[in-house]
Amino acid sequence: MASSSSFSSSTVTSKFIGFLLLLSSLQLDLSLGSDLHYKNQTSFRPKKEIQNLRRIEEYLKRINKPSIKTIHSPDGDVIECVPSHLQPAFDHPQLRGQKPLDLPEMPSIANETTNEESFNQLWSQSGECCPIGSIPIRRTTKTDVLRARSVRRFGRRLKKPIRRDSSGGGHEHAVVFVNGEQYYGAKASINVWAPRVTDAYEFSLSQIWLISGSFGHDLNTIEAGWQVSPELYGDNYPRFFTYWTQTDAYQATGCYNLLCSGFVQTNNKIAIGAAISPRSSYNGRQFDLGLMIWKDPKHGHWWLELGNGLLVGYWPVFLFSHLRSHASMVQFGGEVVNSRSSGGHTGTQMGSGHFADEGFEKAAYFRNLQVVDWDNNLLPLSNLHVLADHPACYNIRQGKNNVWGTYFYYGGPGRNPRCP
Repeated sequence: MASSSSFSSSTVTSKFIGFLLLLSSLQLDLSLGSDLHYKNQTSFRPKKEIQNLRRIEEYLKRINKPSIKTIHSPDGDVIECVPSHLQPAFDHPQLRGQKPLDLPEMPSIANETTNEESFNQLWSQSGECCPIGSIPIRRTTKTDVLRARSVRRFGRRLKKPIRRDSSGGGHEHAVVFVNGEQYYGAKASINVWAPRVTDAYEFSLSQIWLISGSFGHDLNTIEAGWQVSPELYGDNYPRFFTYWTQTDAYQATGCYNLLCSGFVQTNNKIAIGAAISPRSSYNGRQFDLGLMIWKDPKHGHWWLELGNGLLVGYWPVFLFSHLRSHASMVQFGGEVVNSRSSGGHTGTQMGSGHFADEGFEKAAYFRNLQVVDWDNNLLPLSNLHVLADHPACYNIRQGKNNVWGTYFYYGGPGRNPRCP
């Protein structure tokens, strides 16, 4: 009995010790494996991050040109006064070594009431300006690019191919448009607001579109207006902006403002991408941004005018395929991105954040809508179409009178009981 009990006890003890040794060995292997995995991760991740930072630094070196003067804006922007011939546009192979063109031939202007003298930008409130022969460019920072998550995304409005009758890729619109003719430009006065944007990767804008090609893979657009875009600018100020896309429906070509080689700026008073001041207020004063885009009959380039006779610059005609000759559609109105990040419709506002039915001093508006014909004449719109992708979220109401010509109110709050 005693010997049998002693044998069993020693056997159990030896087995238990063996189990402990095995467990210890497994733990050691797991620990070594974990260390190796950690070392692999730490050796891999910094390399990837370093490559990304190098790409960003190379991009910033390319886009931030040498300046002759630096101006600090009250809103935190840094404005560089860059010699005109060194601006990003002249990195383009077809523009390299050239200088900005002479003034274009202006369209004939119809009589209209204007309020463009109220337009201003925050950076100019510093009391400083850029010398003649230079242009003001908002400096792009590493933080700006990192917000976009990649150099490829930064400064571009990447979309899936879209149709005119849909809000493709979460983009929603309240617009009026004309089509079916050949258009050589457009003009309007755009009411400026500061709509709330609820998600860092959404935006709210109000603009003029000149469009040609199909709403598939070969769309060309030229766009200008104001926008609130936390991703692009890092804040919620409304900013004067431009955009263009060439031949590929927002897939790879084109960009905002001067963030690639394209738009040629000729003006030393306007910083594209800088904040607008003042803005309209609910039941208060209203402010306009007057814009005209048209095709110069002499050289064929597409010019941009701000306010009453302030030429900003031009898009060279060779940037485009279908827009090389004319636009086939002109569109005016608002656009937002609805990312549905909270599970329902976004609360990002369009225009003033109020529906069109509220009217003047409450809803945002466009007025004095016109198009440019083949003979460089400004004409009122005919055969106007009105479209709101999601009228319970953002709507539009069009009208006409002797003071404002063709006009419309538009916008809305986004998410509400009728727009869940």
